[in-house]
Amino acid sequence: MKYFCQTPDMPSSATPYGDNSVAAHRAQTDDAKIYYELYGQGDPIVILHGGGLGCAYEMGAFIDEFRAEHQMIVVSTRGHGRSEIGHTPFTLEQRADDIKAVLDDARINRPVTIIGFSDGAYSSYAFAAKFPSRVKKIAAIGAGEVLLTNKFFVFDLEAWKKYDADFIAQQQSLMPEPERWQEMLRMYEAMWNSTVVSKEIFSKIKCPVLLINGERDQNSPLLTALAAYYELPDARLSIIPSAPHQCFVTNFEAVNAVVKPFVEEILPHPSVS
Repeated sequence: MKYFCQTPDMPSSATPYGDNSVAAHRAQTDDAKIYYELYGQGDPIVILHGGGLGCAYEMGAFIDEFRAEHQMIVVSTRGHGRSEIGHTPFTLEQRADDIKAVLDDARINRPVTIIGFSDGAYSSYAFAAKFPSRVKKIAAIGAGEVLLTNKFFVFDLEAWKKYDADFIAQQQSLMPEPERWQEMLRMYEAMWNSTVVSKEIFSKIKCPVLLINGERDQNSPLLTALAAYYELPDARLSIIPSAPHQCFVTNFEAVNAVVKPFVEEILPHPSVS
């Protein structure tokens, strides 16, 4: 297994996260089966990877770090890896419902910690806003405020192949419907080019949120991370010096140095919504 543009000096895991039949499960949602894997025992941690070019394997260092003492719920987002695409428009609320379907299928009845990167972090915001009693805390990497003026997304499968053809071939081999990948990307574009993540969502998130941002994050610039920090009711902020969007790949030691104590900190249970 590999993640997009992975090089030999980048973190890697011995376990093929996202393609491990021994740990594989599938949760049925309204119109798609969401693939997830379970590892370990203990307080549950949900792992949510990035979108578009993201995959469960990119989060391997976190899974390796926590699986000895926690139950890890490793989700492949709808349309990514072995999860189905479905036929309804993508929305963050739909992502929240998909996470709930996975937790219900896995019979996780207590509040979870979520570690999410980029798209996965935004999905965690949506889940915490809609189902506050199901979330204990969130470590959100590269996910600041999103306004309609912040970003415009165009995803080009053929262009991606020029950067990492092996990764694209790997992901297509996992997909239940690989012929629909470009269609899925159009759906993904439509979601992110019309989605706002700001005060309306942030104000509903009652659990503690650790915001982690690379100093040179091109997708989540520092000003958007600061905006999220001030709009969230209970936020902490960590900036990784000189790091890009995938700060946990370029400097996992620094990121884990703030994530691990945050995850292990004993907090009161969130109130029932």
